[in-house]
Amino acid sequence: MRLRNAVLPFLLLPGACGVFAADPLDTSIEKLRMGTLVIQTAAGAKVSVEQVRHEFWFGATLPTGVFTARTSPEDIAKFKEIFTSHFNAAVIEGAFKWHEMEPQRGMVNYVVVDRMLAWADQQGIPVRGHCIFWGIPNRVQDWVKGLSDDELRLTMQQRARSIGARYRDRFAEYDLNNEMIHANYYEQRLGPEFIKQMALWVKDGDVKANLFVNDYDILTGKRLDDYVKHIRGLLDMGTPLAGIGVQGHLHGDTFDAIALQSALDQLAKFNLPIRVTEFNMPGQRSQYYTGDRKAQLTPEEERAKAENLRQYFRICFAHPAVTGIMMWGFWEGANWIPQSSLYKRDWSPTPAAEAYRNLVLKRGKTPLLLTDIPLGKHRVTVNGKEMLVDLSKAEGTKRVHVQ
Repeated sequence: MRLRNAVLPFLLLPGACGVFAADPLDTSIEKLRMGTLVIQTAAGAKVSVEQVRHEFWFGATLPTGVFTARTSPEDIAKFKEIFTSHFNAAVIEGAFKWHEMEPQRGMVNYVVVDRMLAWADQQGIPVRGHCIFWGIPNRVQDWVKGLSDDELRLTMQQRARSIGARYRDRFAEYDLNNEMIHANYYEQRLGPEFIKQMALWVKDGDVKANLFVNDYDILTGKRLDDYVKHIRGLLDMGTPLAGIGVQGHLHGDTFDAIALQSALDQLAKFNLPIRVTEFNMPGQRSQYYTGDRKAQLTPEEERAKAENLRQYFRICFAHPAVTGIMMWGFWEGANWIPQSSLYKRDWSPTPAAEAYRNLVLKRGKTPLLLTDIPLGKHRVTVNGKEMLVDLSKAEGTKRVHVQ
């Protein structure tokens, strides 16, 4: 067969056509994130391969304002356009949290979450449910705190089971109980074994529910040991955990690459998938969060932000245990740290947007190398006939026959 004009993303690698710099991250990326696609067809056929979607999750938040009347129709349209062209996974930023869904007892608002899931389903985008519970005391509704222990147990059982049943097979995964190593109101009230019970109740509603822990200050190394101990305790008591969430916004204007790598290495020992769930650059310890919240980055600082994003993503993408990284906002109009956005309020791109596009989205016409195919979904075209092919990490090599 003849191989012509294959269109492939650069996938965080600096070179093309199978020629890579001798960088450890590049070597790891090539080993972990590439596979072999064998296309069997007639001699002389015209063949092209274009990646449609990465297997690795490059995701971002779905903010409430975009799915309500709080955002203009023009911005909503632009947000959805950028999202679908830049990201392949989503996480609900606020609307799924219990205190937002049910601020008053018995008055549960499913409308916004249902809208988000309907839109994501149309786009074929998997969604994280963040979060079923959140035990930080100021995130627990006053009406919940006023319940007796028996009433609290019953109410949480109802929340867990109803979420599992209502959204069965809709959410790709959930954060079970957010930020438990920092505070856990429910554990304090009902005991440490109660966390396992919460998970089992969700499973009653959806036996296939994938439940994650999620916490912060882990990738900085500051609470890594505490998190390791916490996860080990949950697993020892038989809590059905499907993965580990680590928030990526507790650094400052830059980040410690050694601490990031070390934390990922330590968590990988659990043999569970790791999601970087909440990424901002600059982060929560930057001057833009702790100081003047309206301060603007200088052109030099914008370039530094772009380089930090590039390095952070490459480290995560090169790690065998990491399965995705989720931005906690990419547009200044819907981002709790606006300075960390890829796009300004008027949708003009920052240098970080260019860095992101070059890392994740850039495509170039290169000779098709069947042993250098990025893992994910591909559009294979043979003599004008198209088919979609999934090449997964589990498979490594895939053969397709096209007449």
